[in-house]
Amino acid sequence: LGDVYKRQDIYGDMDVNHLRKRVGMVFQQPNPFPMSIYDNIAYGPRTHGIKNRHKLDAIVEKALKQAAIWEEVKDRLNKSALGLSGGQQQRTSIGRAIIKNPDILLCDEPTGALDYATGKQVLKLLQDTCRRDGKTVVVITHNSALTAMADRVITVKNGTVTSMVKNEH
Repeated sequence: LGDVYKRQDIYGDMDVNHLRKRVGMVFQQPNPFPMSIYDNIAYGPRTHGIKNRHKLDAIVEKALKQAAIWEEVKDRLNKSALGLSGGQQQRTSIGRAIIKNPDILLCDEPTGALDYATGKQVLKLLQDTCRRDGKTVVVITHNSALTAMADRVITVKNGTVTSMVKNEH
């Protein structure tokens, strides 16, 4: 990504709202907004003009299903996302990031707060999203076991690229 995105300087005249729509972020620590589970997911679509409740309902359900948390929260969507467990908060944050269909999804240790099974499910989701939609998903991790899922593995040590490997799937 660097300082240039699609041949535009992100520090120059690029519309920040456009950039936020096109680049998704998933952080190591869960970062739900201090609002309901529903509103955490609906926030982005509302910001980009979707106001119809039926459309928002469908978007929220799709995002939470994709993030492997729908069954756990479908009956308490109006409860605060801050009341969820750490893993549930992380999956809610992932749902919020992927539902806006970004060109690039940057993920910093996205499964660090998740148990093994849920983490594997979320990584599979990220992989499927990337391949199905032709999107770029960048996962930053210290867990070398995850490299088998990647199309490309770039190893960085002390700020320097030390290797680049293309996995054949």
